[in-house]
Amino acid sequence: MRVASILLSLVTIFFPANALTYRGADFSSLVNLENSGRVYHDGGSTAKFETILHNHGANLARIRIWTSTSNSQYSLSYGLALAKRAVAAGMQLLVDLHYSDTWADPGHQAIPSSWPKDLNGLNTQIYTYTNDLVKQFAAQGTPIQIIQIGNEINDGMLWPVGRISVSGFSPLSQMLHSAINGVRDASSSVKTMIHLANGWDLGGINFFYGGIFIPGELALSDIDIMGFSFYPFYGTGATLSALRSSLGSVVSQFNKGVMVVETDWPASCSGVTLSERSIAISAAGQQTWVADIRDVLAGLSGGHGLGIVYWEPGWIGNAGLGSSCADNLLVDGSGNTRTSIAMFSSSM
Repeated sequence: MRVASILLSLVTIFFPANALTYRGADFSSLVNLENSGRVYHDGGSTAKFETILHNHGANLARIRIWTSTSNSQYSLSYGLALAKRAVAAGMQLLVDLHYSDTWADPGHQAIPSSWPKDLNGLNTQIYTYTNDLVKQFAAQGTPIQIIQIGNEINDGMLWPVGRISVSGFSPLSQMLHSAINGVRDASSSVKTMIHLANGWDLGGINFFYGGIFIPGELALSDIDIMGFSFYPFYGTGATLSALRSSLGSVVSQFNKGVMVVETDWPASCSGVTLSERSIAISAAGQQTWVADIRDVLAGLSGGHGLGIVYWEPGWIGNAGLGSSCADNLLVDGSGNTRTSIAMFSSSM
């Protein structure tokens, strides 16, 4: 009995019951930061940031790609180069396609300037663009594991053609199907993801998925993973309890894998009411927030909770970007890692 107890303890240590498949970070800005002179330090030693992340347990790199041709604006060539570094450091790839020349989010989804402006033209363009991109990643030896078909597309993408509130669901449904066909025709192994903001908001999620599946257009089988953003800054409704209820319902309805692909928590913040007031605004609080999300995902039925991605943990100079708080980074202003860098351990 004593031997069995010891073996069980060892299994628990090395294979935690709530460990997730993917423990990731979106560090898309890294090369631009390095070009501006930023360097990173861990335990007093200078190292590449992707190496630091992987050394602390990160196994997934999320890389955003815009349709811009400028490397400073997250072009395809920029993304390909960063992917080489991430893979060399030991990570897999989640590629986040914005289908825009600039940021795409719930309030901005502009058609790329060089793309067609009609539905037929966009269906062809999004297929060709996505198909070619998947092939280019594979050709350089950095195949994509997961690909996001759009970024926070709660009201659609490629506006106004694909904007749900303007054009209804059908144009978006068609374009998502065209993009996913582009993925499937390029690779049989890449997992497709639809990404929505506000993963805690079950009403919004049900509205989207209640309308997007149209016979002959997008099918549930086109989607492998449902991804969500979950931030504590934009409303007190974004509680862990609401996330648990929402994601549990998503799994029950659709039987798909689920990920939180954007989140962060402040190390410094004032004048903002966060959605979980009991969690400290500190490096320790950052770890608590992510660990609590991990527990929500690990508690989903059937092992459907797949992973978490921390958003831009090293973007010095933009520590408050996309947030109501001043600093959400896992490094300080000099690039030294905070204790919260440990959040990527296998217990995440």
